[in-house]
Amino acid sequence: MDQSLLLGLVGLAALVILIGIRMPIAYAMILVGALGTVALNGHAVILNQLKTLGFSQFSKYDMSVIPMFVLMGYIATRAGLSQDLFRAANAWFGRMRGGVAMSAIAACAGFGAVCGSSLATATTMGQVALPELKRYRYSGALATGTLAAGGLLGILIPPSVVLVVYAVIVEANIVSMFAAALFPGLIAVVLFILVIAIYVRVVPDSGPAGDRISWSEWISATLGVVPVLGIFVIVIGGIYVGLYNPTPAAAVGVALVALDGSLRRGVRLSDYRWALLETAKTSGMIYLILFGAELLKIFMSRGGVPQAAAEMMVNSGLSPMVILILLLLALIVLGCLMDSMSMILLVMPFFWPVVSELDFGMPTEDVKIWFGVLALIVVELGLITPPVGMNVFVISSLAKDVPMSQTFKGVAPFFLGELVRLALLIAFPVISLWLPRLISG
Repeated sequence: MDQSLLLGLVGLAALVILIGIRMPIAYAMILVGALGTVALNGHAVILNQLKTLGFSQFSKYDMSVIPMFVLMGYIATRAGLSQDLFRAANAWFGRMRGGVAMSAIAACAGFGAVCGSSLATATTMGQVALPELKRYRYSGALATGTLAAGGLLGILIPPSVVLVVYAVIVEANIVSMFAAALFPGLIAVVLFILVIAIYVRVVPDSGPAGDRISWSEWISATLGVVPVLGIFVIVIGGIYVGLYNPTPAAAVGVALVALDGSLRRGVRLSDYRWALLETAKTSGMIYLILFGAELLKIFMSRGGVPQAAAEMMVNSGLSPMVILILLLLALIVLGCLMDSMSMILLVMPFFWPVVSELDFGMPTEDVKIWFGVLALIVVELGLITPPVGMNVFVISSLAKDVPMSQTFKGVAPFFLGELVRLALLIAFPVISLWLPRLISG
């Protein structure tokens, strides 16, 4: 075995060990990337990289979209948009069996569209919807399982920060990624609502119908969500029709959410200060992980690890579809152990070179988009998969009276629903590709 490749594999093993002993993933990648490059090429090379890498990485215009969308999510949290979304969804679905749980799913989708984070969606909607689910005597499994699964919608329905990061890593068009994710995200909403409808018929007492509301209450609740829908249409619709690029779209979104919060919710100056500080912390964390991922990619590329992995897979004799499924299964397993952002940054420099060498009968740009949507779906699955399942832990911390085993039991039907969606997108790539093709002409 080539000495450089051997050193790269040793570095990869060291990275796994460092993550296993709970070193922050950014520091682990920086340490392995820097020391590995020194071992391969000497101090001069790494010093030269450090001199320019930070500026070249973070001065890209596309990178400015990340803090803007993060800020929009934090302001939306303080503005209480989640309450309007749940109230409107409950007006539409609440009177049905399982309707309050369906309302939670619809509200999670709406909040995810202005938040872009799975954990934030699960946390916020858990605080809003869990008391209502308890009030209507929903079973602990269905109530917590619904909210844990509903949080997944935040990562795929645009705008999504993780989607932006993926696009930056593989050098895909952000607008195309947003377009590709829209219909798969809507399919998830439909499948989740269908799962609840089936669940409450198999287990009849798990999700009783809610109260009927008057016509005036229905109108009031529906009108209350119009500003949120308007923000989504202006931000995402403006991107799709070419009115502006993602970064100015995110700025427009921040302004609109702030305006709505100030006029209708009385969001105070202290709330905006909190949102700015949290945005700075989150963005700083994302940028540090990106920096570490770039250092690690440089080391691994010089060591030949991604190239060797791609060559091994291509020459394995397995069909491209089998290799794709194996990679997706690996992402599900990894998703149980770390957050989605860290995982995408860690594994894509290894997985994308493999996928790019496979022949799926479509252009490389289409493969980038298609694989990105598939990857984000399986990353979602890791958030509700034992033994970790971060969304399950978030909801369990809010529903202390429901054993975690019941929550995992409750998310199992949604997990199956996600597998159905994944199978559809693998079998029919056009589901995620037709809108980007339409937009690009």
